[in-house]
Amino acid sequence: MQLTLIRHGLTAGNVQRLFYGSTDLPLLPEGLAALEQLRQSGSYPQAGRFYTSGMRRANQTLAALYGPVAYTVLPGLREIDFGEFEMKSYPELCNLPGFQAWITGDNEANVCPGGESGVQVTWRALAALAPLLTAEEDAVCITHGGVIGGVLAQWFPQGSRYDWTPQPGHGFQITCLAGKPVDIRPIP
Repeated sequence: MQLTLIRHGLTAGNVQRLFYGSTDLPLLPEGLAALEQLRQSGSYPQAGRFYTSGMRRANQTLAALYGPVAYTVLPGLREIDFGEFEMKSYPELCNLPGFQAWITGDNEANVCPGGESGVQVTWRALAALAPLLTAEEDAVCITHGGVIGGVLAQWFPQGSRYDWTPQPGHGFQITCLAGKPVDIRPIP
């Protein structure tokens, strides 16, 4: 079974380098144009099943790469909720005590005030993906960089969340045997 995880296309939050996850931003026109170029030049795997996080940017990416296919929303694939830090930049946050407490020490386990931790997001996403791993049909999931990075760091621990986070419109195809991820390749 092949499971493909693709990061959504470019948003204003990406361009402005904001901490955003729970905000339902759309893709930028240049994000849609970049996805069209990737679709034409790259080879995105086909599948019998399609999933998204349900966020607008993920749904738009699925449509841009695969057209009007039927899909299922898996809310467990949503990006981290940054709580009080949502839609703010590092320069806006860097001197705040709550932000310093969050980034100091184990920032995977530290919970954003009013939001989630990286660990919480990863376990939520792993639970959402578990039934897909044991299915006999290939699947494509359009989700978010932090989700992909966290999940892959668990499955392939030779890298951290940040090592596995793909660029917008890119991702990985994971080969699963008996419900376990055994191999990975970047796409497109």
